[in-house]
Amino acid sequence: MEVVGRKQVTRILDQLMLSKQPEFLAVYGRRRVGKTYLIRQYFADVLVFDFSGAYQAETSTQQYNFHKELIRVFPTAESRPVPKSWEEAFQNLADYLYSIEDQNQKMVVFLDEIPWLDKARSGFLSSLEYFWNQHGSKMQKLILVGCGSAAFWMIQNMLEAKGGLYRRITKSIELLPFSLCETEMYFEYLGLSYTKYQIIQLYMALGGIPFYLKMIPRGSSVTQAIDALFFAPNAPLANEFEPLYHSLFANGKEAIEIGEALSGKIYGLTQAEILKQVSVAAGGSFSRILKSMIDCAFIEMITPYGKKKKDSIYRLTDFFTHFYIKFVKDSPKGRANTWESYASSSAFMAWTGYAFENICLLHMPQIHQKLGIQGVYTEISSWRFSGNEEIPGAQVDLIIDRKDGIIHLCEAKFSNNEFVISKDYNTKLRQKRASFQHVTKTKKQVVTTLMTTYPAMRNKYYLEEIHTEVTIDDLFVDFIN
Repeated sequence: MEVVGRKQVTRILDQLMLSKQPEFLAVYGRRRVGKTYLIRQYFADVLVFDFSGAYQAETSTQQYNFHKELIRVFPTAESRPVPKSWEEAFQNLADYLYSIEDQNQKMVVFLDEIPWLDKARSGFLSSLEYFWNQHGSKMQKLILVGCGSAAFWMIQNMLEAKGGLYRRITKSIELLPFSLCETEMYFEYLGLSYTKYQIIQLYMALGGIPFYLKMIPRGSSVTQAIDALFFAPNAPLANEFEPLYHSLFANGKEAIEIGEALSGKIYGLTQAEILKQVSVAAGGSFSRILKSMIDCAFIEMITPYGKKKKDSIYRLTDFFTHFYIKFVKDSPKGRANTWESYASSSAFMAWTGYAFENICLLHMPQIHQKLGIQGVYTEISSWRFSGNEEIPGAQVDLIIDRKDGIIHLCEAKFSNNEFVISKDYNTKLRQKRASFQHVTKTKKQVVTTLMTTYPAMRNKYYLEEIHTEVTIDDLFVDFIN
């Protein structure tokens, strides 16, 4: 089977295959994003050892599994006892690699979900370090791939390691969810026929997670698909939420609390505001959970315009999390046709607006391309003003601040048909722009950029206020050549 999309990632893998020196690749990203599939498919012809850690398994069980997988490719290992330490397990692997090293081809060793192997006092990490430093780094044709969903562990223990793996990682890949363009390509690969607008609707509930997208029943409408995945009897994603968090984060319960706190705040929350709503105490543990959620692309940290990093707000950007908390968590289980009942609710309208803003936020390269500013330095921020006697309050969730003297105040509008700017809405946009200019005292040109599902009607109000417009066609552009 082929690798769909992932152009930037496959270029890195191409470089590894052409390398004339041993390579140590670290791959991380949230669960279900396709890390294992990518490595197994791309390296299928040169994969000489493939082992995956088991969630919450004892170290002795992990070592037994490692030994059995080694026997599959190295039958002579069957005469050896099951390793009682990771040192023994990696020595057996080294012996196997030495036995095939002269076959004049790349050798790929794939260790999947390695954070699950690193239990307290297991000695896994130190044994891996020794294996690489003593054996792997001397094997010219070896590509060692270490992969894990626990992004914080991967970054701390591999990419930013202070011990024996310090600067040993030669390449790293953060595997992100599919973009809209990649999702469209994946649907074509699966034989699913949806319009761009329908793909947007599915993306707002599932994100670009291949594992979830692959579950969509062939021939189903958007409503039928969401019902089948979340609400119908035996819906496969109805009970996905908590196991997902507990497998990704060491403090799964606390991470869920943070996700729930953020799901109710469109603008986002500061650290202090989050702490008021969760049971986690301020300190190192809280900071680690936040960083883990950022590393796994569940939340985004945004510094408000004109503020410092300490004033940053945190915004929930994981589509599955937001959808689950809003609609699935407290909904009766096993009831078909549930999703259709939400379609006209205020909760549905608020959700679509928030989710579409997140889609825009996560497709900044495509937006930059549409605006013709790929080569311009920009900063992405937000802005909120509570108002006073002279100036009304205003809020902008997405700002593109260009180094070349222009600031885009972005307005994201999700609708199922042509969007029409009314006289009242035009007045609101102009007041917001004027408030921003007055309060921030910026000398830059401030313009309004509209982000819509369908192109807006070019009426007089549009022509008076809208500087540029981005539509979903622009968001689907494959900006990587």
